[in-house]
Amino acid sequence: MLDRLQRVINASTETLGETLRKGHPEPPMPKESELNPSESPTALFGFELRRHRKDRGWSQIRLARAIPYSVGTISMIETARRSPSEDFARRCDEALQAEGALMRLWPMVSRPTAPPWFRPWLDVETTAESLRTWEPLLVPGLLQTKSYAQAMLSGEPGVSPEEVEEHLSARMERQAILGRPKPPMLWVVIDEGVLHRRIGSPAVMAEQLTYLLEAGRSPRIIIQVLPFRAYSTTGLLGGFAIAQAQGTPDTAYVEAASNAQVTDWTETVRTLAFRYEGIRSEALSQRDSLELIKETVQRWTS
Repeated sequence: MLDRLQRVINASTETLGETLRKGHPEPPMPKESELNPSESPTALFGFELRRHRKDRGWSQIRLARAIPYSVGTISMIETARRSPSEDFARRCDEALQAEGALMRLWPMVSRPTAPPWFRPWLDVETTAESLRTWEPLLVPGLLQTKSYAQAMLSGEPGVSPEEVEEHLSARMERQAILGRPKPPMLWVVIDEGVLHRRIGSPAVMAEQLTYLLEAGRSPRIIIQVLPFRAYSTTGLLGGFAIAQAQGTPDTAYVEAASNAQVTDWTETVRTLAFRYEGIRSEALSQRDSLELIKETVQRWTS
Protein backbone atom coordinates (compact mmCIF):
# COMPACT_ATOMS: atom_id res chain seq x y z
CA MET A 1 0.00 0.00 0.00
CA LEU A 2 2.79 2.40 0.95
CA ASP A 3 4.73 1.43 -2.19
CA ARG A 4 1.70 2.21 -4.37
CA LEU A 5 1.21 5.60 -2.65
CA GLN A 6 4.88 6.43 -3.18
CA ARG A 7 4.60 5.61 -6.89
CA VAL A 8 1.61 7.97 -7.20
CA ILE A 9 3.54 10.75 -5.44
CA ASN A 10 6.57 10.20 -7.67
CA ALA A 11 4.42 10.29 -10.81
CA SER A 12 2.72 13.51 -9.68
CA THR A 13 6.10 15.09 -8.93
CA GLU A 14 7.40 14.17 -12.37
CA THR A 15 4.30 15.67 -14.00
CA LEU A 16 4.66 18.86 -11.98
CA GLY A 17 8.32 19.09 -12.88
CA GLU A 18 7.56 18.68 -16.56
CA THR A 19 4.95 21.45 -16.34
CA LEU A 20 7.40 23.79 -14.68
CA ARG A 21 10.09 23.03 -17.26
CA LYS A 22 7.72 23.81 -20.12
CA GLY A 23 6.41 26.95 -18.43
CA HIS A 24 2.82 27.95 -17.85
CA PRO A 25 0.94 28.57 -21.08
CA GLU A 26 -1.01 31.80 -21.24
CA PRO A 27 -4.68 31.34 -20.39
CA PRO A 28 -7.02 31.60 -23.36
CA MET A 29 -8.36 35.09 -23.98
CA PRO A 30 -12.08 35.76 -24.50
CA LYS A 31 -13.29 36.24 -28.06
CA GLU A 32 -12.46 39.74 -29.23
CA SER A 33 -15.34 42.01 -30.18
CA GLU A 34 -15.71 43.50 -33.62
CA LEU A 35 -14.55 47.09 -34.00
CA ASN A 36 -15.46 49.61 -36.69
CA PRO A 37 -12.43 51.91 -37.18
CA SER A 38 -14.55 54.55 -38.94
CA GLU A 39 -16.80 54.96 -35.90
CA SER A 40 -14.53 57.41 -34.10
CA PRO A 41 -10.85 58.32 -33.63
CA THR A 42 -10.87 56.24 -30.45
CA ALA A 43 -12.15 53.24 -32.42
CA LEU A 44 -9.48 53.80 -35.08
CA PHE A 45 -6.74 53.84 -32.44
CA GLY A 46 -8.08 50.64 -30.87
CA PHE A 47 -8.30 48.96 -34.28
CA GLU A 48 -4.72 49.90 -35.16
CA LEU A 49 -3.40 48.88 -31.74
CA ARG A 50 -4.97 45.44 -32.13
CA ARG A 51 -3.65 45.12 -35.69
CA HIS A 52 -0.06 45.96 -34.72
CA ARG A 53 -0.26 43.61 -31.72
CA LYS A 54 -1.46 40.73 -33.87
CA ASP A 55 1.15 41.45 -36.52
CA ARG A 56 3.74 40.85 -33.82
CA GLY A 57 1.98 37.65 -32.82
CA TRP A 58 1.43 38.96 -29.30
CA SER A 59 -1.49 38.37 -26.99
CA GLN A 60 -2.82 41.13 -24.76
CA ILE A 61 -1.04 39.44 -21.86
CA ARG A 62 2.28 39.58 -23.70
CA LEU A 63 1.79 43.27 -24.49
CA ALA A 64 0.79 43.98 -20.88
CA ARG A 65 4.11 42.54 -19.72
CA ALA A 66 6.04 44.69 -22.16
CA ILE A 67 4.43 48.09 -21.57
CA PRO A 68 3.56 47.57 -18.63
CA TYR A 69 -0.20 48.31 -18.38
CA SER A 70 -2.94 45.96 -17.26
CA VAL A 71 -4.68 43.58 -19.66
CA GLY A 72 -7.94 45.27 -18.72
CA THR A 73 -6.64 48.66 -19.83
CA ILE A 74 -5.39 47.24 -23.13
CA SER A 75 -8.71 45.50 -23.74
CA MET A 76 -10.73 48.64 -23.02
CA ILE A 77 -8.56 50.73 -25.37
CA GLU A 78 -8.67 48.11 -28.13
CA THR A 79 -12.47 48.08 -27.93
CA ALA A 80 -12.74 51.91 -27.82
CA ARG A 81 -14.14 51.94 -24.31
CA ARG A 82 -11.30 54.12 -23.06
CA SER A 83 -9.00 56.67 -24.65
CA PRO A 84 -5.25 56.01 -24.44
CA SER A 85 -2.90 58.31 -22.59
CA GLU A 86 0.14 59.69 -24.40
CA ASP A 87 2.37 57.45 -22.27
CA PHE A 88 0.33 54.37 -23.22
CA ALA A 89 0.50 55.20 -26.92
CA ARG A 90 4.27 55.77 -26.78
CA ARG A 91 4.98 52.56 -24.87
CA CYS A 92 2.83 50.48 -27.23
CA ASP A 93 4.44 52.09 -30.26
CA GLU A 94 7.91 51.19 -28.96
CA ALA A 95 7.01 47.68 -27.76
CA LEU A 96 5.19 46.75 -30.99
CA GLN A 97 7.78 48.48 -33.20
CA ALA A 98 4.99 50.39 -34.92
CA GLU A 99 7.45 53.05 -36.17
CA GLY A 100 5.43 55.96 -34.82
CA ALA A 101 2.08 54.87 -36.27
CA LEU A 102 0.29 54.84 -32.90
CA MET A 103 1.86 58.10 -31.76
CA ARG A 104 0.67 59.77 -34.95
CA LEU A 105 -2.88 58.68 -34.14
CA TRP A 106 -2.76 59.77 -30.51
CA PRO A 107 -3.47 63.51 -31.10
CA MET A 108 -6.75 62.51 -32.74
CA VAL A 109 -7.96 60.80 -29.54
CA SER A 110 -6.43 63.22 -27.03
CA ARG A 111 -9.47 65.50 -27.38
CA PRO A 112 -7.44 68.72 -27.64
CA THR A 113 -10.61 70.77 -28.21
CA ALA A 114 -12.14 69.67 -24.89
CA PRO A 115 -11.31 71.67 -21.75
CA PRO A 116 -8.78 69.84 -19.55
CA TRP A 117 -11.30 69.53 -16.71
CA PHE A 118 -13.83 67.83 -19.05
CA ARG A 119 -11.51 65.20 -20.52
CA PRO A 120 -11.71 62.85 -17.49
CA TRP A 121 -15.49 62.77 -17.87
CA LEU A 122 -15.20 61.84 -21.54
CA ASP A 123 -13.22 58.74 -20.54
CA VAL A 124 -15.79 57.90 -17.86
CA GLU A 125 -18.67 58.41 -20.30
CA THR A 126 -17.00 56.18 -22.89
CA THR A 127 -16.73 53.24 -20.47
CA ALA A 128 -20.05 53.70 -18.66
CA GLU A 129 -22.66 50.96 -18.61
CA SER A 130 -25.33 53.36 -17.38
CA LEU A 131 -25.68 57.14 -17.24
CA ARG A 132 -28.15 59.18 -15.22
CA THR A 133 -28.43 62.82 -16.23
CA TRP A 134 -30.31 65.86 -14.94
CA GLU A 135 -30.42 68.98 -17.12
CA PRO A 136 -32.35 72.08 -15.99
CA LEU A 137 -31.34 74.36 -18.90
CA LEU A 138 -30.39 72.50 -22.08
CA VAL A 139 -30.86 69.24 -23.93
CA PRO A 140 -28.03 66.93 -22.73
CA GLY A 141 -25.03 66.80 -25.05
CA LEU A 142 -25.52 63.11 -25.83
CA LEU A 143 -28.98 63.86 -27.28
CA GLN A 144 -28.33 67.16 -29.03
CA THR A 145 -28.83 67.47 -32.77
CA LYS A 146 -26.01 69.00 -34.78
CA SER A 147 -28.02 72.16 -35.49
CA TYR A 148 -28.97 72.61 -31.82
CA ALA A 149 -25.39 72.09 -30.65
CA GLN A 150 -24.05 74.45 -33.31
CA ALA A 151 -26.49 77.19 -32.31
CA MET A 152 -25.58 76.77 -28.65
CA LEU A 153 -21.82 76.72 -29.24
CA SER A 154 -22.03 79.75 -31.54
CA GLY A 155 -23.41 81.79 -28.66
CA GLU A 156 -20.14 81.67 -26.73
CA PRO A 157 -18.64 85.21 -26.62
CA GLY A 158 -15.62 85.63 -28.87
CA VAL A 159 -15.74 82.14 -30.36
CA SER A 160 -14.51 81.77 -33.95
CA PRO A 161 -16.26 79.69 -36.64
CA GLU A 162 -13.28 77.33 -36.64
CA GLU A 163 -13.57 76.79 -32.88
CA VAL A 164 -17.31 76.15 -33.22
CA GLU A 165 -16.62 73.46 -35.82
CA GLU A 166 -13.96 71.83 -33.63
CA HIS A 167 -16.21 71.73 -30.57
CA LEU A 168 -19.17 70.59 -32.68
CA SER A 169 -17.18 67.68 -34.10
CA ALA A 170 -16.08 66.65 -30.61
CA ARG A 171 -19.67 66.77 -29.34
CA MET A 172 -20.99 64.66 -32.18
CA GLU A 173 -18.20 62.13 -31.59
CA ARG A 174 -19.35 61.73 -27.98
CA GLN A 175 -22.68 60.43 -29.24
CA ALA A 176 -21.00 57.42 -30.87
CA ILE A 177 -21.41 55.51 -27.60
CA LEU A 178 -25.17 55.40 -28.21
CA GLY A 179 -24.64 53.65 -31.55
CA ARG A 180 -22.77 50.66 -30.16
CA PRO A 181 -24.22 47.15 -30.35
CA LYS A 182 -24.77 47.44 -26.59
CA PRO A 183 -24.93 51.12 -25.67
CA PRO A 184 -25.11 52.32 -22.07
CA MET A 185 -28.48 52.67 -20.42
CA LEU A 186 -29.28 56.38 -20.47
CA TRP A 187 -31.74 57.93 -18.02
CA VAL A 188 -32.40 61.61 -18.73
CA VAL A 189 -34.51 64.05 -16.75
CA ILE A 190 -34.90 67.54 -18.24
CA ASP A 191 -36.77 70.55 -16.94
CA GLU A 192 -39.85 71.57 -18.94
CA GLY A 193 -38.15 74.91 -19.57
CA VAL A 194 -35.67 73.12 -21.85
CA LEU A 195 -38.54 72.44 -24.28
CA HIS A 196 -39.46 76.13 -24.45
CA ARG A 197 -36.04 77.79 -24.31
CA ARG A 198 -35.23 78.81 -27.86
CA ILE A 199 -31.79 77.72 -29.05
CA GLY A 200 -31.32 78.77 -32.67
CA SER A 201 -34.40 79.05 -34.87
CA PRO A 202 -37.86 77.54 -34.34
CA ALA A 203 -36.91 74.97 -37.00
CA VAL A 204 -33.85 74.00 -34.94
CA MET A 205 -36.03 73.54 -31.86
CA ALA A 206 -38.59 71.48 -33.75
CA GLU A 207 -35.85 69.24 -35.14
CA GLN A 208 -34.31 68.83 -31.68
CA LEU A 209 -37.54 67.91 -29.95
CA THR A 210 -38.46 65.53 -32.76
CA TYR A 211 -35.12 63.84 -32.24
CA LEU A 212 -35.88 63.51 -28.52
CA LEU A 213 -39.12 61.74 -29.44
CA GLU A 214 -37.19 59.30 -31.64
CA ALA A 215 -34.52 58.73 -28.99
CA GLY A 216 -37.19 58.13 -26.36
CA ARG A 217 -38.42 55.12 -28.31
CA SER A 218 -35.09 53.34 -27.79
CA PRO A 219 -35.28 50.56 -25.20
CA ARG A 220 -32.04 51.86 -23.64
CA ILE A 221 -32.97 55.54 -23.38
CA ILE A 222 -35.46 56.87 -20.83
CA ILE A 223 -36.47 60.53 -21.13
CA GLN A 224 -38.58 62.22 -18.46
CA VAL A 225 -39.66 65.84 -18.11
CA LEU A 226 -39.89 67.69 -14.80
CA PRO A 227 -43.03 69.82 -15.30
CA PHE A 228 -43.42 73.41 -14.18
CA ARG A 229 -46.29 72.38 -11.94
CA ALA A 230 -43.98 70.20 -9.84
CA TYR A 231 -42.60 73.34 -8.14
CA SER A 232 -39.43 71.36 -7.49
CA THR A 233 -36.37 73.25 -6.28
CA THR A 234 -34.08 70.24 -5.85
CA GLY A 235 -32.20 70.59 -9.12
CA LEU A 236 -32.03 74.38 -9.42
CA LEU A 237 -28.38 74.48 -8.36
CA GLY A 238 -27.35 72.99 -11.71
CA GLY A 239 -27.12 69.92 -13.88
CA PHE A 240 -25.12 66.78 -13.19
CA ALA A 241 -24.61 63.24 -14.40
CA ILE A 242 -23.73 59.96 -12.70
CA ALA A 243 -21.94 57.12 -14.50
CA GLN A 244 -21.83 53.49 -13.46
CA ALA A 245 -19.62 50.68 -14.77
CA GLN A 246 -18.89 47.23 -13.37
CA GLY A 247 -15.70 47.05 -11.36
CA THR A 248 -15.27 50.81 -10.98
CA PRO A 249 -16.69 53.30 -8.48
CA ASP A 250 -19.63 55.45 -9.56
CA THR A 251 -18.43 58.76 -10.95
CA ALA A 252 -20.23 62.09 -11.12
CA TYR A 253 -19.95 65.12 -13.34
CA VAL A 254 -21.22 68.37 -11.82
CA GLU A 255 -21.79 71.29 -14.16
CA ALA A 256 -20.50 74.79 -13.51
CA ALA A 257 -19.97 77.95 -15.56
CA SER A 258 -16.33 76.89 -15.86
CA ASN A 259 -14.08 74.19 -14.44
CA ALA A 260 -16.85 71.66 -13.81
CA GLN A 261 -16.10 68.88 -11.35
CA VAL A 262 -15.56 65.18 -12.09
CA THR A 263 -15.41 63.07 -8.94
CA ASP A 264 -15.82 59.53 -7.64
CA TRP A 265 -15.80 60.69 -4.01
CA THR A 266 -18.36 58.41 -2.38
CA GLU A 267 -20.18 61.03 -0.31
CA THR A 268 -20.53 63.43 -3.24
CA VAL A 269 -21.81 60.75 -5.59
CA ARG A 270 -24.25 59.44 -2.97
CA THR A 271 -25.61 62.94 -2.37
CA LEU A 272 -26.12 63.48 -6.10
CA ALA A 273 -27.78 60.07 -6.46
CA PHE A 274 -30.32 61.01 -3.75
CA ARG A 275 -30.85 64.38 -5.45
CA TYR A 276 -31.40 62.69 -8.81
CA GLU A 277 -34.00 60.31 -7.39
CA GLY A 278 -35.73 63.24 -5.73
CA ILE A 279 -35.95 65.07 -9.05
CA ARG A 280 -37.04 61.97 -10.95
CA SER A 281 -39.79 61.25 -8.43
CA GLU A 282 -41.40 64.59 -9.35
CA ALA A 283 -41.00 64.08 -13.12
CA LEU A 284 -43.63 62.88 -15.55
CA SER A 285 -43.59 59.26 -16.67
CA GLN A 286 -41.80 58.36 -19.88
CA ARG A 287 -45.10 58.15 -21.78
CA ASP A 288 -46.43 61.47 -20.47
CA SER A 289 -43.07 63.12 -21.03
CA LEU A 290 -42.95 62.09 -24.68
CA GLU A 291 -46.52 63.29 -25.10
CA LEU A 292 -45.58 66.70 -23.68
CA ILE A 293 -42.56 66.88 -26.01
CA LYS A 294 -44.79 66.00 -28.95
CA GLU A 295 -47.22 68.80 -28.04
CA THR A 296 -44.34 71.27 -27.74
CA VAL A 297 -43.04 70.35 -31.21
CA GLN A 298 -46.33 71.68 -32.59
CA ARG A 299 -45.69 75.00 -30.88
CA TRP A 300 -42.34 75.35 -32.66
CA THR A 301 -43.84 74.40 -36.04
CA SER A 302 -46.97 76.59 -35.91
